[in-house]
Amino acid sequence: MSTDAPPSPAPVREGPAQRLRAAVLGASARLTGLAVAAALGIGAVVLALSAEETREALDDGLGPALVAGASAVGRAYSALLQGSVGSLGALSETLVAATVLILTGLAVAVPLRAGLFNIGGEGQVIAGGLVGGAVGFAVTGLPLPVHLPLAIVAAGLGGAAVGWLPGFLKARTGAHEVISTIMLNNTLTFVLIWILTLPLVQVEGRSDPISRQVLDSARLPRLLEGLRVDAGIILAVLVAVWVLWFLDRSTTGLELSAVGANPAAATAAGMDPARTTVTAMTVAGALAGLAGGALIVGLQGRITPGFSAGLGFDGITVALLGRGTVVGTVLSGLLLGALKAGGRAMQARSGTALDLVVVIQALIIVFIAAPGVVRALFRVRADVGEGARISQGWGS
Repeated sequence: MSTDAPPSPAPVREGPAQRLRAAVLGASARLTGLAVAAALGIGAVVLALSAEETREALDDGLGPALVAGASAVGRAYSALLQGSVGSLGALSETLVAATVLILTGLAVAVPLRAGLFNIGGEGQVIAGGLVGGAVGFAVTGLPLPVHLPLAIVAAGLGGAAVGWLPGFLKARTGAHEVISTIMLNNTLTFVLIWILTLPLVQVEGRSDPISRQVLDSARLPRLLEGLRVDAGIILAVLVAVWVLWFLDRSTTGLELSAVGANPAAATAAGMDPARTTVTAMTVAGALAGLAGGALIVGLQGRITPGFSAGLGFDGITVALLGRGTVVGTVLSGLLLGALKAGGRAMQARSGTALDLVVVIQALIIVFIAAPGVVRALFRVRADVGEGARISQGWGS
């Protein structure tokens, strides 16, 4: 009997495509990190110059002014950190803010893969919250394991319908998705106000447009007693996992990437760019609709005018900061969620204006869109992938 051990399998070698993909992802991650660092640095300068103690210390000379400015920045950024991750309650608020940001960010990231720019997240969030909330308070007699999934699915379908329309118009008439989606934002905003005045929706005895309360059987359960974080964050993570599979492992996801990279080559390969456009926008609408549904059946519990609060537009920031990737979008959603939660604490504890957080977000996007500026600031050379386009331009 032979005692020779079976031959060990040959090691799997990394091919050129895998190495290129890793290099692109690494370069994008470095660029994003440097952009965040640059934004925080400039934000610190703005904060120091705007602090009253800095201006008062200028009478004593530059040195005392620098010390006072550094003290103001340290106090504000310490409050920002403590308010975002400094306690269990702070983490809860970060996750609450990140839940909707992750979903709206994915609603932008999916069309980006197909070379489309979804500016209609706001209208899709409104549609999802409206339909999901209506199912939450109008359908009665169902247990939570049935009622809650029904409300969530309805929210996704409501957003999908609003996302489908600009995709259909783009595929059939060539109408640019930026124009149609941003116009739908305005349309849905006023449709929401009108629907909230209908007797079947409006709270009885109220003159202001506000809906009835979502039933407990359709509410997302809280994860921890006494904290606001609910099961919406679990929903967001599960949806992100599905989107990752959808984009990287499914045939439809491959078609989205192919059409986004080169529509002519995709058509020659037998793919249908028109169908792909409709699919991408419909999926995007469903994702944003889920965000609206999670907001209404979770934290808010009823539909009010302006409940979306610009979250659809925040999704653009999240997706661009994540470089259009699923993992990057989730991480940037957590980062911006931390900025939102910490910004409120920073305002309360240090007296710093909450607008500084908006300034930092805007600077991040500026640096993401201008990698040459980041390289010049940090004196780093251009690597493969740093100048890669996230999506096609206006004329696509």
